[in-house]
Amino acid sequence: MNYVNTASWKSILLAINILLLPFAAAAQTLPLDSVLARIDGNNLLLKSYAQKAEGFRHSADAAMAWMAPMAGAGTFMTPYPGQMVMDGRDKGSLMIQLEQDIPNPAKRQAKKRFIASQGNAETAARGVTLNELRATARKLYYGWVISERKQQLLKRNEKIMQMMLEIEKLRYPYNQSQLGNSYRAEAKLEENANMLRMEEGTVMKSMTWLNSLMNRPGMTEFSVDTTWEPGFAPAMHDTASIAAARQDIRKMEEGIRTMQLGIRSMQAEKKPDFRIRFDHMLPLASGMPKAYSVMGMLSIPIAPWSRGMYRSEIKSMEQNIAAMENERSAMLQETQGMLYGMLAEIRQMDRRIESMERVIVPSLRKALDANFAAYQENRLQLPTVIDAWEALTMTETGVLDEKLKRYEMIVEYEKALYR
Repeated sequence: MNYVNTASWKSILLAINILLLPFAAAAQTLPLDSVLARIDGNNLLLKSYAQKAEGFRHSADAAMAWMAPMAGAGTFMTPYPGQMVMDGRDKGSLMIQLEQDIPNPAKRQAKKRFIASQGNAETAARGVTLNELRATARKLYYGWVISERKQQLLKRNEKIMQMMLEIEKLRYPYNQSQLGNSYRAEAKLEENANMLRMEEGTVMKSMTWLNSLMNRPGMTEFSVDTTWEPGFAPAMHDTASIAAARQDIRKMEEGIRTMQLGIRSMQAEKKPDFRIRFDHMLPLASGMPKAYSVMGMLSIPIAPWSRGMYRSEIKSMEQNIAAMENERSAMLQETQGMLYGMLAEIRQMDRRIESMERVIVPSLRKALDANFAAYQENRLQLPTVIDAWEALTMTETGVLDEKLKRYEMIVEYEKALYR
């Protein structure tokens, strides 16, 4: 009997867990680090770079393979039909031929290193794309956080305006208020509601976009940590530190290295290739001995009419390397100036936000409280209170907009530093 009761309770608990599972999934909160980790591990575009790099690895292994041997069969020194044959040996022979190209091992190794280096370039390109996706995800996450804070602000201010509207409706029958004040309050409530709808749309856009970056169904619901604040630590702005941090510089360096290996591969073309051929003859006439022929061949790539190809190709690669090195230096100098400019702008934003939060917003809130207290005592008309309410709402919203701009500037700073 106890066993039956235990089994029944387990079944009930299992059913409850199944019913509550969608609600648990909907209430999931993902911190920014978790979102970025999921993008790094699940994004399909990033997976393609690993597949390309793996493809180059297999291509590099294939570069070490030899050409397939050639086999042939036919006749050797066989007279045309109708010709007079004076001797049995003039009947010719049946011939079986085997031929094999033997590539120069130094050439194969140089080509293998050249192809394998292209896989490293793909890995570096993945870092560039990952940095772009991380920057996009940060902006969407920050925008979502600010939208949630705006909604909290708008809902709080909506209650204040709703209270004033109710007071106006109570006073109107006693001729203590004007009808136009009620209409204005209703209009402000609807404006507030429209702003809430706009922020809800921003949240929905951020959620679906982040889900796509994480390779999840777009409408998978989750929430963000609204208490989160991005940290900001200025980095060293010397060109050596920037070169070590930036992914696109690493990609360019891998491209330069690939071209250098390409030059070595072309230089290896000066080395000869080999070929061996074996012929076996079966005489058509009886009494004639079987014969064979073995021949080894050697290519002569230093011939004037063949060496021009790899010489011109080497010069072309050398010019491309010089151009990429100059481009690398230019990018480092441009990034250095850009980072200094962004850092100055972020510091100015910090001062503006501090001034607004420390002085302007508290002063406007005190003004609204004072006006609202006077309004409740019927010593002040509603339009004056609405003006104070509107000024506070716009200023508090402006603070959040400034914070979002600061967050996005931090994203651009980090994107420029680690691009």
